[in-house]
Amino acid sequence: MAIRDILYYPDPRLRNRAQPVDSVDDEVRRLLDDMLETMYAAPGIGLAAIQVNVPKRAVTIDISEHSDQPLCLVNPEILEVTGSVETEEGCLSVPGIYESVERADWIRARALDRDGQAFEFEAEGLLAVCVQHEIDHLDGKLFVDHLSQLKRQRIRKKAHKQQRQEM
Repeated sequence: MAIRDILYYPDPRLRNRAQPVDSVDDEVRRLLDDMLETMYAAPGIGLAAIQVNVPKRAVTIDISEHSDQPLCLVNPEILEVTGSVETEEGCLSVPGIYESVERADWIRARALDRDGQAFEFEAEGLLAVCVQHEIDHLDGKLFVDHLSQLKRQRIRKKAHKQQRQEM
């Protein structure tokens, strides 16, 4: 396993659409393991492959208190949504920024697991929000896209300033 570099907003590669995974093989499992290690080290509760510059439809999530219940989703898709909840979201690709975003409170989704087995699941609350957030990444969308234009401009300026300071 290896910790991979995370792309930071406004890197244009974050806007790429991830491609479906043809089959879950050892290479994909290695990617998922690296993503989990990267996510835990960051630390975060979700990571999409596109955030580590791999344009594949793969996501890792762990919302457990002790970071010991990883969820790997390959080719995830949301089948049904209900309700609405506004929660404060952050993102490993937009460090230090937290804003309220409205999302569905309950979802039903389908994905492949790390062994390539298809499964469906239901999620609500934080897990539902996290799945929606990560699938947005796979579609080239960031949580800041759910905000007003004024807030997006402010965040973009702050991100550019952080990048200049790190150089």
